[in-house]
Formats: sequence, C-alpha cells, structure tokens
Amino acid sequence: MAKIFCIANQKGGVGKTTTTVNLAAALAAIGQRVLVVDLDPQGNATMGSGVDKRDLKHSIYEVLLGSSTVREARVTSEKVGYDVLGANRELAGAEIELVAMEKRDRRLKHALVDVAGDYDFILIDCPPSLSLLTLNGLTCANGVIVPMQCEYFALEGLSDLVNTIKQVHANLNRDLQLIGLLRIMFDPRITLQTQVSDQLKSHFGDKVFDTVIPRNVRLAEAPSYGLPGVVFDPSSKGATAFVDFAKEMVARLIVPTKLKAAEPLL
Repeated sequence: MAKIFCIANQKGGVGKTTTTVNLAAALAAIGQRVLVVDLDPQGNATMGSGVDKRDLKHSIYEVLLGSSTVREARVTSEKVGYDVLGANRELAGAEIELVAMEKRDRRLKHALVDVAGDYDFILIDCPPSLSLLTLNGLTCANGVIVPMQCEYFALEGLSDLVNTIKQVHANLNRDLQLIGLLRIMFDPRITLQTQVSDQLKSHFGDKVFDTVIPRNVRLAEAPSYGLPGVVFDPSSKGATAFVDFAKEMVARLIVPTKLKAAEPLL
C-alpha cells in the first residue's frame, strides 16, 4: 500500500514543485513505484515530469469532480520513470465547483483508494495556499514534507503551516504527520542561511532531514527541458542530493519509531 505524502508550504517560490518531481525521479531511480499528483492549477509538476498539460485527455480536475478515475487520467512518463496525474488551468475552476459537492474535502482520498496498491509512494504537489485543493491533499496524506529555504520569512510561514497541519490532524485526518523539513536551495556561504538552519535543527530536532539540497544551476535549468534535475543531469550536485534524500526517506519509513501514529506533530 502506497505511502501518500503532500509536498506543501503556504509560502510560494520555496521549491515545492522542484522537490516533488526530483524526489519522485530519485525514488523511481532506486526502484520505487511512484505516482505524482499535481494539485496546482499552474501544472508545473506535470510539465516538469515530461508531460504536456495541454495534451491531457483527462486530468485531476475530472478526477475530483468524479467524471474520470485515476486509472483513466494517469499518464506514464517514460522520460522520468513514474506516473503522473496531471493538472492544467481547468483545475482553477474546481475550487468553485467542489464547494457544493458532498465530502468536498475527501474527493481525492476516495479517488486514490483504487490505485493505492499500484505504488510505493504517491507524492502530491500542493498549491501555495490553504485552499480546498490543498485540503484535499492533506486529508488523504500520511504525512507532509515541507521544503523551505533557510530565510527569515520562511520561518514565519512555517509556523502557519504547522498550525494548519495540526488542525487537519485534529479534525479531518488522524494519520497526518509532519514527516520532515527539507532545507532546499541552501548556500552555506550565506551566514543567515546557516543560522536559520541551526534554528530549525534546534527546534524541530529529527524532523529536519539530514539531507540538504544545495542551490544548483542544473536544477534550475531542468524545468525548461520538461525534466526533473535528477533526470536532466544525474551527476549534478542537486541531483545527487535528491537521490540521497530519497534514500533517507525510504530509510525513515522502515524505522518504526519515525512514523508511529501516536507520534506528536512537533
């Protein structure tokens, strides 16, 4: 049965999509079966996985509204080695249409039940807001991975996100946990980033992943080619860091103390 993880942060531009597609590619590279669910109307995770969002016959939009199943809508991207449940700009209208629907915050959860046995990991790329789309992601997930830059404003946004996770955990999804914080686009030459990194480790302890993703030009270039950096340039520092992160993720999952249902979020 698949482990379902949301890649979420209420702050924009922190590397959520970069983390989603590169973690997916890295997990696929080490033999894991992976599905990427693009919950962002911009469709960046779809395009960054080698799938043209303009050519989708079915998308996450139809899945949420019940006119298509995940099996019908998913696409296998041979370029990257994992499956994609893609999104395009039609998804922006789902917010309004979902409001009147029954169990509107559990639509994705029910849809994924049918394919959960097909994968080891399902990674959900969430939009940068606490919307009904994000709520659908959090309600069906086992945990949340938070990519963040080690900057002052990122710390303020993190507090809001942790409170959101606690509320969803208490009211909608008792399985939801904060799996860990991933330091991304990290430059050790910048004193502030090192200080913020130290604060994160001091406050969150082992909830901060050991792996650090460095600021890397090849990771930034990869989306323009419609590929994750792990596929675009496997030997780059950013790509090797994501492979290390994938291995750390798998290692954490086989250690029972890391993912106990009763474990506190913080």
